[in-house]
Amino acid sequence: MTFRVTFVTGATPDKWARAWRERRDEPLELVPVDETDQVVALRAGEADMAIVRLPVDTDGLHCVRLYEELPVVVAGREHLVAAADPDGVTLADLDDEQLVLPHPSGWTPSAEQLAWPPMTPGEAVETVAAGTGVAVVPMSVARLHARKDVVARPVLDLDPTTVALVWPQADDGERTQAFVGITKGRGARSSR
Repeated sequence: MTFRVTFVTGATPDKWARAWRERRDEPLELVPVDETDQVVALRAGEADMAIVRLPVDTDGLHCVRLYEELPVVVAGREHLVAAADPDGVTLADLDDEQLVLPHPSGWTPSAEQLAWPPMTPGEAVETVAAGTGVAVVPMSVARLHARKDVVARPVLDLDPTTVALVWPQADDGERTQAFVGITKGRGARSSR
């Protein structure tokens, strides 16, 4: 029976999938999902586990934090952000900007914001490449959607985002715990 794990844009479950294939006979299927649909397949019983970007509703789910991601601002190459210190910018530096993608923390610049239609991170990077506004995304997402006409700079005073592994509390079997062990770096012979 296939063990199905969904993963949010920017997460990289390849090393865990390799370890699974080395240790287990059951096939593993990795299914990419958009951030807005992170737990939909899991709650519908169509996935066994999900690699998500917090926050998500964890009611009825186990949640194990895996790692943190550095937030970066993405802007067009002609934007002032491109001239900023490559080591990073602060939220104060972004206070007059148009934020084209809501940030999970709820942070918004103090400048009056336009009403942007909902968009994916890829669409947001396309929008800022055209010279309109900025997007604040995890570095992994910025790398995934990297283009020659945009730059990314760390946002020094914004908390990192957390990538976590979630699964239903009712399903805490051996396969599930084997995958948790792999993500936590346990060896093939180690136990919890």
